[in-house]
Amino acid sequence: MNLSKIVKKVTGKQIHSEVTLGYVVGRGLPFLIGLLKGMLISPFLKKAGRKLFIGKQVTLRMKKKIRLGNNVRLEPFVSIDALSKDGVKLGDNVKLGDYSKIICSGSLSNLGKGLEIGKNSFFSEYTFFGSAGGIKIGENVIAGQGVRFHAENHNYSEPDLLIREQGVSHKGIEVGDNCWLGAGAVFLDGAKVGLGCVVAANALVTKEFPDNVIIGGVPAKIIKNRF
Repeated sequence: MNLSKIVKKVTGKQIHSEVTLGYVVGRGLPFLIGLLKGMLISPFLKKAGRKLFIGKQVTLRMKKKIRLGNNVRLEPFVSIDALSKDGVKLGDNVKLGDYSKIICSGSLSNLGKGLEIGKNSFFSEYTFFGSAGGIKIGENVIAGQGVRFHAENHNYSEPDLLIREQGVSHKGIEVGDNCWLGAGAVFLDGAKVGLGCVVAANALVTKEFPDNVIIGGVPAKIIKNRF
C-alpha cells in the first residue's frame, strides 16, 4: 500500500503524489503531540469537545471561562485570556492560527463581555481579538493573516480631562455567517457585517453593512454587491 492510500485510510483525506513520507511524519508528529496536550488540558476547561489540538506554548488563562467544541485547533503561541462576563466560546472545527491572541477585558475593575465564534470558522496567523465590548463571529467565516478586532473605544469629549481618565465605551462587533475577511482588515467597536460579505485586505470597518456586499477602504464602504 503506498503512502497516499495509507494517509487516506487513516485521515480520510487525499494527498498529492509528491508529498513524501518525511513530510507527513514531520507534520503528523506535532499534531499527535498537540492532541495529547488537548486531552490533558480538557478537564480544566469549562467545556471541551473531542479532538482538541493544543500547539506548543499555547497560553490559556481563566480556563473555566473557556468552552470549546469538537476538533478545535489552537496553533502554536496562541494566547487566550478569557477573564470576562461570558468568557470565550469556540464552535466545532474552529481554528486560530499561530500567534493569535484573545483578550476579553481591558482592566481588572471592569470585566469585558467576551467572544463567541461559530462552527467551521478559520482565522490565520496573528489574529487579534480585543473583546471587552463583546465580539460575535458567525459560522463558516474565513480570515487572512493579521485581522484585528477592537470592541472598545476611548472617550475623549471632555477638554479638561486626560483622555485616559475619560473611560471607555462598548458597542460590540458582529460578523455574519459565510464571510471572507481579507488580510490586515481592522474592525472597530460598533462594526457589524452581514451574511455573505467579503471584506477587502487592510479595510477599516467602522459601521454596519448589509448582507452579501463587498466592502473595502479606509474607512470601509460598499464597493459592490456580490450578486
